[in-house]
Amino acid sequence: MLMLVLFVIQVGFGLLLSIQHIDPSFLAGTLNFNVARAEHLNLGIIWILAGFIGTILFVGPLLSERELAASWLIKLLFYALLLVTVWNICTQFLAQQGIAGWWLGQPWLHEGLEYLEAGRVADLVILIGFCILTYVVLRTFPPIRKWNEIHWGLGLGVGALTLVWIFGLFFIERLDLQEYFRWYVVHYWVEGVWEVIHISLVGFLLVLMFKADVKAVGYAVFWGISLVWLSGLLGNAHHYFWIGTPEFWQFWGSLFSALEPLPLIFCFWHIYLDAHQDRKPLKNAPAFYFILGSVILEQVGAGILGFTMTFALTNVWSHGTWVTPSHAHLALFGTFGMLGIAAAYYAIPLMRKVPDYDQRLGKLSFWLVFTGMLGISFAFAIGGTVQVFVYRSLGLDWFGGDVFPAMGFFRLLVPVFGVVFAIGTCLLVFDLLTLGHRVRYAAATPLQSASLGRGGISLAPASAYGYRRWGRELSGYETGIWLLGMWVFGAVITLGLLSFNLPMVQAGDPTLPYLLAGLGYPGLLLITLLFVWRFLSSLEARSKASALPEKLVGAVATA
Repeated sequence: MLMLVLFVIQVGFGLLLSIQHIDPSFLAGTLNFNVARAEHLNLGIIWILAGFIGTILFVGPLLSERELAASWLIKLLFYALLLVTVWNICTQFLAQQGIAGWWLGQPWLHEGLEYLEAGRVADLVILIGFCILTYVVLRTFPPIRKWNEIHWGLGLGVGALTLVWIFGLFFIERLDLQEYFRWYVVHYWVEGVWEVIHISLVGFLLVLMFKADVKAVGYAVFWGISLVWLSGLLGNAHHYFWIGTPEFWQFWGSLFSALEPLPLIFCFWHIYLDAHQDRKPLKNAPAFYFILGSVILEQVGAGILGFTMTFALTNVWSHGTWVTPSHAHLALFGTFGMLGIAAAYYAIPLMRKVPDYDQRLGKLSFWLVFTGMLGISFAFAIGGTVQVFVYRSLGLDWFGGDVFPAMGFFRLLVPVFGVVFAIGTCLLVFDLLTLGHRVRYAAATPLQSASLGRGGISLAPASAYGYRRWGRELSGYETGIWLLGMWVFGAVITLGLLSFNLPMVQAGDPTLPYLLAGLGYPGLLLITLLFVWRFLSSLEARSKASALPEKLVGAVATA
C-alpha cells in the first residue's frame, strides 16, 4: 500500500517537471526544478524499494515453507521507511536555501549528491532498515545447506543491499573521488544488487504462477546472477569516463558495459520458457502482464538503450542530455517498478481471497502505463538527439534561448505521454486498493461465443479468438526474430550517436544522426509494443482455448 501511495506522488512530481520543462518560470522560487527533480528521483527509489521489500517478505515464507521471522521488526522497518520518506521529502527543500546541516564534517540534513540527496540522519536510518531486512530474510530462510538458487539470489541480494550502502555514508572533498564512490552505490545497487533480487523474484513468481520446475528456474537464476555480477562490476566504469579518472577506464568501461545486456537477454529467455511450459492457462493476467513488461523494458531500457549510450564514443555526446532519461525511465520503472506492481497483483487477491477478481482494469492500466512510458522515452530520446546537435555539436547557448526552442515540440510530447501514464497509474492504484471490495465480475468464456443452430453446436471461427493469427502459439524461433529486430534498431540508434563524431556533422550537417535516430527510436519502441501485444495475445488465446468445456469440445469433435 505504501508503494502505491508513493508511486502516485512520484508521478505527480513527474508531471510537474514536464510543465517546468515547457515553462521554466513555473513555481520558480517556490519549488525549483532541481528540487522537484530530486523529489521525483528519490520517491522513485523509495517506492520501488517498498515494492521490493514487500515482495521479498511475501515470497520468503512461500519459498522456505516457514513462518516469517520477527514480525515486530518488520513493523519497525515499515515505520522506519515512512520516517525516511517524510524526512527525504521535507529536507529536499533545504537545497534551495543551501542548508546541509554540517556537523563533524558530515551533511546531516541534506547531502546534495544525485540519487543520494538524503543527509546522514536518513542514511543511518536506511542502513538500520537494510540490516533489519537482511536479518528477517536470513532468519526466515532454512539452514544454508537446504538453500536452492533462489534462496541464494535473495540472500546475496539483501546482504549486498546493506553492504553497498556503506559506500554512500562518507563525504569526500575531492569531487572526482566522491563521484567514484557515489557510483559504487548507484550503479552496484541498480546493476548489481537490484538486478540479482529482480531475477530471483521474477523466477519465483513464475514458479508460483505457472507451477514451473523450481530446479529449472533456479538454473536460470544462477546463470543470470553470475552474468550480472561478471559484467556489472566492471561495467561500472562507464560512469568514470568524464569525472577525472584514468583514461584506461574508457576501454574497460565500454567493453564490460557492452556485456551487461547478456544477463538481461537470459532473464527474458527464461521467462519465455517458463510461461510456455506445459501450455498452462494464464489465470492471473495482470500479474503476468506486469512481469512481462518488467522483463521486456529491462531488455529495451536497461539493455538496448543502455548499450547504445555507454561506449566512450557515444557517451561523450549523450551524457547529461535527454538521451540519458530516455534510458533511465524505461530501465528504472520498467525493470523494478513493474515487478513491484506485478507482485501486488499476485499477492493482494490471495490475501483478500478473491482469485476470480475482475482483471479488466488491471489489463487496461498495464497498457496505459506501458504505452505512456514508451512514449515518454521516445520524446526524451528524439529531443535529446536534437539537444546533442544544437548544444554540443554547434555549441549554441542554452540560456541564450537557442537550444530551448529547438527542443520545443518534444518538450510538449513529454506531458502528453505523461498524462497517459498518469491515467494508467491512477487506474492501477485504484484497482489494487479496492480489489476484492468491489462487485466481482464473471469473466466471459468461449462458451458464450457458442450458439445452438439447426445443425447442432456451432462455434465462432478460431480466428475470432486470434488463435490462428495474432494469437497463435508463439514459438521460440519467432521470439528470437522479434528480439533480433529490437537489437537491429538498437544498432541503428548506436550508429546515430556515433555519427556525431563525423566531421560533416560537427561542421553543421545533422542529416545522418537525425535520420538514424528517426528510424531507430520509433522502430525500437514500436516493435517493443507489438511484441508484447503478440506475446500476451498468444497466452490469452491459450487460456481461452483451455476454458472450453470438455463436453463442448467432445460435441464439436463428434460433429
